[in-house]
Amino acid sequence: MTVTVLVPDEYGFAAVARLTGARALRYTLGEPLPAGADEAEVFVPAFLAARAETVELARSLPKLRLVQLLTAGAEMWVGKLPAEVMISTGRGAHGASTAEWAITGLLSVYREFTEFAVAQREHRWTQHRTDTLHGKRILIIGAGDLATELRRMLAPFDTTVELVGTSARAGVHGADEIPALLPHFDAVVLMVPVTASTIGLVDAEFLSRMADHAILVNAARGPVVRTDDLLRELQSGRLRAILDVTDPEPLPADHPLWDAPGLLLTPHVGGSSTGNLRRGWDIAVAEIARYLSGEPPRNLVHGEY
Repeated sequence: MTVTVLVPDEYGFAAVARLTGARALRYTLGEPLPAGADEAEVFVPAFLAARAETVELARSLPKLRLVQLLTAGAEMWVGKLPAEVMISTGRGAHGASTAEWAITGLLSVYREFTEFAVAQREHRWTQHRTDTLHGKRILIIGAGDLATELRRMLAPFDTTVELVGTSARAGVHGADEIPALLPHFDAVVLMVPVTASTIGLVDAEFLSRMADHAILVNAARGPVVRTDDLLRELQSGRLRAILDVTDPEPLPADHPLWDAPGLLLTPHVGGSSTGNLRRGWDIAVAEIARYLSGEPPRNLVHGEY
């Protein structure tokens, strides 16, 4: 039996076409579906294409049984599909890239690279001593692939790194310990999925417990942070932040967050580095192969994540 797989790009088309028992069909969002699309059992959204029209397209497929994502975030899909449709994430694809983004942000802030870039454009020689990442205390809210990759990459900087998961286990603090942990760290890095328990996790109370001049790093999703609460802390000058995601996103041009002091902002590029399609499709193809062989994919979403 041949299983039809709808894919969004040529890289994926070639990768899926090599699977025994798979028939790859290329689609383009906003254009008519190719002939035979109504037979599709597997649908792969494009990289970072979790938009309402993508979900509606998936819902229109009568024989759909698996949505295979190229990224880790599944919040746009949970609860939006018929009960018989499985969702599998791209967990494991972009951990190293996102960890690299976080370290780049921390280094840029501690070593003042953004300030030096401004001075360069203004032809000003501003030699002075800066802070350093070396020896800092880093709290990572999250204990999955992203968090473990970041912990590994931070090791050469002689940092103290602690992870927080939903519940405590060996080497991981429980989420109930967060309030007591926050005051003792120089930077707090968010690497959690969007769930009912993480939406608004970082609110005024959370931020108030962070140490003076600490850095909040959001490599998760925008709704994990209450934007207005963070903005007030930034405007006071007490905290700093490095954000790859915002709420709302994209950030409107007139939003006050753009001009907040102490903020380094990037446009959701943590996983968007050279090789992102290859990394995403390596995971996706392995998951689709399991589906073809009758096995459950390893990255299945259960409940909210």
